[in-house]
Amino acid sequence: MKRIIYNPKIFGGKPIIEGTRIAVEFILELLATGMTPQGIVKEYPQLKTEDIFACINYAAAIVKREELVLT
Repeated sequence: MKRIIYNPKIFGGKPIIEGTRIAVEFILELLATGMTPQGIVKEYPQLKTEDIFACINYAAAIVKREELVLT
């Protein structure tokens, strides 16, 4: 996840893709709407496919640490 960084001056410190002002959550939202990693890279040529997968890996790591509480 070396491609994912935090910068308190960008989006209030939310995780972004290094070298951009593109938030991880934005990439995840695009994927959730059905865009492919290749489609995202085509729309945002400053990104690489590896950046998209870094966002997915970041989200997986966060969820892995979460504890599901069923009520």
